[in-house]
Amino acid sequence: MQNHIQILEKDFLNCDDIITLLSLNKEQANDLFKKSEQIKQKYVGNKVYYRGLVEMSNICKKDCYYCGIRRSNKNVSRYELGDKQIIDAVQYCYNNNFGSIVLQGGERTDKVFVDRVANLLREIKKLSNGELGVTLSLGEQTLETYKMWKEAGAHRYLMRIEESNRELYQKLHPDNDLHSFDERLAALKRIQDAGYQTGTGVMIGLPFQTVEHLADDLIFLREFNIDMVGMGPYIEHEDTPLFQYKDQLWPLEGRLFMSFKMYAILRIMMKDINIAATTALQTIDPIGRERVIRFAANVIMPNVTPGVVRKNYLLYENKPCVDEGADDCLDCLEKRLKLVNAEVGFNEWGDSKHFIERTKG
Repeated sequence: MQNHIQILEKDFLNCDDIITLLSLNKEQANDLFKKSEQIKQKYVGNKVYYRGLVEMSNICKKDCYYCGIRRSNKNVSRYELGDKQIIDAVQYCYNNNFGSIVLQGGERTDKVFVDRVANLLREIKKLSNGELGVTLSLGEQTLETYKMWKEAGAHRYLMRIEESNRELYQKLHPDNDLHSFDERLAALKRIQDAGYQTGTGVMIGLPFQTVEHLADDLIFLREFNIDMVGMGPYIEHEDTPLFQYKDQLWPLEGRLFMSFKMYAILRIMMKDINIAATTALQTIDPIGRERVIRFAANVIMPNVTPGVVRKNYLLYENKPCVDEGADDCLDCLEKRLKLVNAEVGFNEWGDSKHFIERTKG
């Protein structure tokens, strides 16, 4: 059996290799992080790209068992930002030299919503003279909708699978057509077919989840030939069905450490993709995002959602910065990024090099 040093010298990691690396202790993991940092510097460099995050609505038709804004949660104050609030947040990003923004929200497929998003995209394109990159994270849609939104101005799309194992996926969702594993995969393929830089991701440390599941998740990302990834530790929410399993979870520090290993292994496996340092890392460690930027991630998403509604977009508990404004987050973030010697790619889209190679010719 190969040790982790030998595995880190391989060009291709198989499932057993990945399980070995995911099982490393803290001292051994330093070798993993060092290797990941070398690959990151070689293939994507030291730049980190801002994606200004606008959480446009917490109204969702889905009822996922892990999510704090699930349809059945009656303790959530529902909101939907007005067009002006969204455009003002986007204008803030443009004025502060962000290269890109993200429109994120609960899943809806009604025509009013679909048309509204298209109109907002056209407005964003107009106000920025086409200079702002746009990522959407608005869930499962038809191919026609994806194409319409792309034509209107979006060019990246993030839709997290959350768990690539069918059996485990079904434990995290109601058993109905609205939460179909096959439809989730089909929607992800439609996003690729529509020509987007395609992103997905998983939660780390879920109830019932094993190291073997996580290894399979990483292989899924590679086999789907994904362009960008947003993943992070699972943080429980008391108003969700999965909260009943809170005593069976790995400790928060364990989930954070496993997340760091997942980031590092993914960077080694998929050298030129974009990897986002997600907010859930910051929930456990105030500089968790910045730590992972040092050795793996190259995208970060400052929250520019109006402060008055931030506390109502709680997918999980203890989400940081819900009482702050965009300026507070930005000032804080710049100081933290300096701690890891990261260079911000202002006024740059920071497109996925993997996507560029994948679609060449």
